[in-house]
Amino acid sequence: QVQLVESGGGLVQPGGSLGLSCAASGSIFSINVMGWYRQAPGKERELVAQIISGGSTNYQDSVKGRFTISRDNAKNTVYLQMNSLKPEDTAVYYCQVGYRDYTIRYREVWGQGTLVTVSS
Repeated sequence: QVQLVESGGGLVQPGGSLGLSCAASGSIFSINVMGWYRQAPGKERELVAQIISGGSTNYQDSVKGRFTISRDNAKNTVYLQMNSLKPEDTAVYYCQVGYRDYTIRYREVWGQGTLVTVSS
C-alpha cells in the first residue's frame, strides 16, 4: 500500500503564488513518475506537470513559465510552485505517482486532492 499526502492549497489573489507538496509513503521500490493534475468544476481532469525519474519535466502549455515542478527523491516528495496565478488556475489539484512495488509491478496512486482558488 502506498499513500500520498498533499498539502499547500488555499486561496490566493490573482498574480500571487502558492506551493503544493505531495509526499509518498509505503511499499515503494522505485518511483518512475510524479505529477500534478487538476480538475476545475465542470471540466475533465488534466495534466498540469510531471517529472520523470531522470529529472525531465513536462508541462501543460498554459502553465509553462509560471509553474515549476520539482522532487526530493530522498523524501519521495514532489512539489509544485505556482507563480503568477490566474483565476483560470482555480481547481482541485491532485498528485499522482507511478511507482514499482517490491514485486516490481508498476502501479499508480492518486492523492486526495487539494483545492486552489485564485480570486480577488
